[in-house]
Amino acid sequence: MLTILSVTGPIFILIALGFGAVHQGVLDRSDMKGLGGFVINFALPPLLFNAMAQRSLAEAMNFRLLLAYALGSLGVVAAGLMIVCIVQKRSLRSGAIVTMGMALSNSAFIGFPVAQQLLGKEASAMLALYAAVENMLMLPLLLTLAEIGEKDGGHWTQVMRGILKRLLKNPMILAIILGVGFSASRLSLPLPIARAFDMLSGASAPVALFCIGGTLAGLSLKGMAGDIGTVVIGKLILHPLAVLAAFFFLPFDNPTLKTAAIINAGMPMLSIYPLLGQKYGQEGICAAALVVATIMSFFSISAWLWLTGAG
Repeated sequence: MLTILSVTGPIFILIALGFGAVHQGVLDRSDMKGLGGFVINFALPPLLFNAMAQRSLAEAMNFRLLLAYALGSLGVVAAGLMIVCIVQKRSLRSGAIVTMGMALSNSAFIGFPVAQQLLGKEASAMLALYAAVENMLMLPLLLTLAEIGEKDGGHWTQVMRGILKRLLKNPMILAIILGVGFSASRLSLPLPIARAFDMLSGASAPVALFCIGGTLAGLSLKGMAGDIGTVVIGKLILHPLAVLAAFFFLPFDNPTLKTAAIINAGMPMLSIYPLLGQKYGQEGICAAALVVATIMSFFSISAWLWLTGAG
């Protein structure tokens, strides 16, 4: 319990600072869009680049474990899209944003410290595996679905050409591609650029959390309860269950790594979730869902640690 509180405590402090800054009039709520733009376009891409470039591809290629985690995550995406697009009859864009919150864990800032308690030095290799699934598969897939949901009509070839152009202009996608290229070629950045990337990477988490708090200030949750509940239940319960189910089809002989993967799937969503939703006008509900999921994760992570025998 104390371990989980030591990990989530700083998150709540930074969110509270952002909330207080807007609530007290130090900053305007509209300023959060500028901060969000900084994270998405300047701070997060170096973080994604480093996640890919600073580890060998082989380090993230425990293929059976990677496949199980990927299949579980894709299963959550399929379930989320079915709920939003088929049952609720809403747009693909809405489905992509909802499932983004359900299927992408905060592996770096919450999952990694918890994994260190279970795995020690192996936690870094596991983080690389999660980064490979989330950054090379899940995030590009969900951003593509969101872009498809934004299409303006026209022939399907024009639509796909426009989507491809937008994706190739997306700094996060470009950072992932470049990071993989640097990892495969074993190139390294010049030292001044590498240090600048490290400084920008370090800013991504605190600024994102501060921005979440500012977005929550004055936010009306009227009509959001259904979506918040879907995202939170999908993230904290459905995602780890889906990864657990994947292991039934892909037997895995290392129970510790298997447990770590299931628990990582049960982490709250990544801290930039509201900023990813910002482009599509969904930052409010994304911020609310993230805060609720982070609060509830204090109990759900403890439950998963107990159920898997890790705690």
